[in-house]
This record gives sequence, C-alpha cells and structure tokens, in this order.
Amino acid sequence: MDTLLREAPRPTRHRWLVLAICSMSLFVVGLDTTIVNVALPSIGAGLGVGTRGLEWTVDAYTLVLAGLLISSGAVADRFGRRRVFQLGLVVFAVASVACAVAPSIETLIAARVLQGVGGSMLSPVALAIVVNVITDPKERAQAIGVWAAVFGASMALGPVTGGLLVSGLGWRSVFWVSVPLIVAVLALTAVYVPESRSPRPRAIDVPGQLLLIAFVGGSVALLIEGPHVGWDSPAGYAFVAVALAGFVLTSMRRREPLMDLRLFRRAPFTAAVLGAVVVFAGLNVTLLLSTLYLQHARGLTPAAAGLVTLPMAVAATVCAPLSGFLVGRFGPRLPLLLAGGFAAAGGLCLVRLTDHTGLAVLLAAYLCIGAGIGFANAPITNTAVAGLPADRAGVAGGITSTARQFGAAIGVAIAGGLVAGAGPAGLAQASRPGWFLVAGCGLLLLAVARVSPSGRR
Repeated sequence: MDTLLREAPRPTRHRWLVLAICSMSLFVVGLDTTIVNVALPSIGAGLGVGTRGLEWTVDAYTLVLAGLLISSGAVADRFGRRRVFQLGLVVFAVASVACAVAPSIETLIAARVLQGVGGSMLSPVALAIVVNVITDPKERAQAIGVWAAVFGASMALGPVTGGLLVSGLGWRSVFWVSVPLIVAVLALTAVYVPESRSPRPRAIDVPGQLLLIAFVGGSVALLIEGPHVGWDSPAGYAFVAVALAGFVLTSMRRREPLMDLRLFRRAPFTAAVLGAVVVFAGLNVTLLLSTLYLQHARGLTPAAAGLVTLPMAVAATVCAPLSGFLVGRFGPRLPLLLAGGFAAAGGLCLVRLTDHTGLAVLLAAYLCIGAGIGFANAPITNTAVAGLPADRAGVAGGITSTARQFGAAIGVAIAGGLVAGAGPAGLAQASRPGWFLVAGCGLLLLAVARVSPSGRR
C-alpha cells in the first residue's frame, strides 16, 4: 500500500458508493472490536468460563488483526484489492457464524482468531480501494474524513449495541448481527467495486510477519497468563525478547521489510505510534472494567450497562469530525491536547470508584473518556504521516493501525489481570489501578502533543 498514492488516476462514477461500501466493512470491523465486551459476562455464564478465558475471547481477535494488517495490504496490492477484500468478507462471515454457534470457549476463541484473519483483509484493503477510486485531492480528504468518522462511531457504538442485543436476544446475537451486513457488502462489491493493483507491489516479508506475531502474541500472553503461571518465570520474557530482537534484525537487513524501522527516527512518528497504543489501551481498559463493574458489582442488565456508557459513544462520535476540522485548521497539537486532557480527567473521576459511586460521576467520566478517544485518532494519524513522501505514507498508516490493535490487546490483558479472581463485592476496588492507568494514558497524550506539529501540514 506504500505506492498507493502514486498510482495513475482511475476515476469512477460510483466512487461515493464505493466509499459507502468500504465504510460498511470498516463499521463491521470496528463494531466487532468493542461489541463483544458488553457480552462477556453473559458469555462467561453461558460457557462456564472465568475472566482468563474471556480475555482471550477479545484478544484472540485483536492480536491476529494487529499481526496481519500490514501483510494483508501488501497481499492485496500484489494479487488484487477487490479479490482480497471479498475473501476477507467471506472469512469474516464464516468466522462470525462459527462464533455464534460455538459450543465451548475453545471453539469460540478459535473462531475469533479466524475473524481476525478476515478483518485484517478488510480495513487496510478497503482504504486502498477508496484512495484508488477517489483521485481528486479535495474529494479524497473528504473521503478520509468520512472514513475516520465511521471508524470512531463503530468503536463507540459497540458497547451500546451489544448491550441491547444481549438483553434482547442473548450473547450469540452479537456475532450474528454482522452476517447480513457482510452479505450486503459482498453483493455490492461484486457490482460496483473495481479491481486494482499496485504497479510496484511490496515484497511479502514472511520472516518479519512471523516474528511480529510472535512478539505481539507473546507480550499479551505474558499479561494474561502471568497471574496464573507466576510473574517470575523467565521463559516468557526470553521468548518476547528474542522475538523482538529477531524482528528488528530481520527488518534492518531486508530491502523491503514488513515495517520500515527508519520511520522511528522521526520523533513525531514514534510519538504518534506510542499515542495510538495508549489511546486504544485506555479505551479497552475502560470497556472491560466498565462492563464487569456495571453488570457484576452494580447488577445492571447488559442493555442498562450499555446505556450508562452511552455518553462515551456520543462524545466520541461528535468529537471525531470536530477533531478532523481542528487538525485541518490548526494542526494536530490542539486536538491532542484536548484528547489528553479529557482522557486524564475521565480516568481521575473513577480512581476512587466504589459500589455506590453516583450515576452522575459515572456519566461524566464516560463523557470525558469518549471525548478523549474522539479527539485522538485524527491528530495521531496526521502526526504519523506529516512530512513523509507519499510512497511512505501508506506504510506509516499501516504501522499506526497495527499499534492501535496492539494497544487494544494490551488494554484487555491489563484490565483482566487487575480484576482476575475479584468477586462482585471487590470489583470496584480491584479496578482502581485501571482508572489510574486510563488517566496516565491521557497524560501520555499530552506528552505526544508536545512533539506534534503545531500548524497545518
């Protein structure tokens, strides 16, 4: 995808319909990233599994998604974007059905892995399709703005949608809901989406891909399994260290590595990748801790729990396009400062959480955290690609997308570790370090803002 922006223009009279089709696929991927969180207590009760298994239910998806995003884009550039996009839709649909009918937690986790494989073929490939058919710079900027707004809305609406579905139809419905959407996207893709390839497709870095999966998976596995196998076991740390060292060495020696590590020499790019990790870590800590607290400690139904977190969805949806406007007008620094301030304030609201914390405090906290998430995404992406030539912008975008999913997996693992073994009466106190972490993520965003461009790029 790194040569994507240099292709010959291929105007399409159905280009806005193509954007809508691709945005639908992005909505499905984003929704599935968060919709499962509110269903976790029901999944645990239905399949007889504790927090540890529930963590893997979420992270099996995000880990595979994080590990394969960049390679899926490279495969699509080489073999055809529409073809890979359609394959991703089919894999995602089949995996969703497998999740919905899973008889055990092991089957569910395996199906979530397959969902991650399909999802990795949708998000980066769909964006490549959109950029290929919308060639006018002004229209392309508008299209990417719509793209970012759809992704933010899908992530934020997941808990609300999941809560309503679980209360009305049971936990299996959160997996069924994406199937008709995917079928519709498949039919529309066959008619309206043109095939395209990159004139200079990047080589597929198989060793780098395997080492990246080993590093990401090993890091999250350490956090999830650490409380059960002991934190003093050296084998896990050695595995992660070797995988990281091997990935770095392989990337430095290959002419076309999976990740161009030279990008990390730029302080703004490194800060943007760190920002992507902490934003999604904070979001997923919030989602998991809130789901368990509201349903177990406060005794709310899934629908009621989803409605309590509704301010987070509303704030994220409203602030995402506003953030894009601010980036275009003033540069990324201002919206990043707003994102960090709101996220830190939201986390601090809940650091003394109890079973009797007032509803107004909860709503205010979720509103602030949602605003922080909404303001964060556009400036992070802008900071990552600002000042880069067009042929490297695609790679930079792929790395930040991977960082987001890695942060999501880390957030779930940390949150699950904090409340593992805590009963309903102890959930509020056990979750307090998690809210300090969310506040810390906001403070880190303030630090990222300091190295971000202060003007338009």
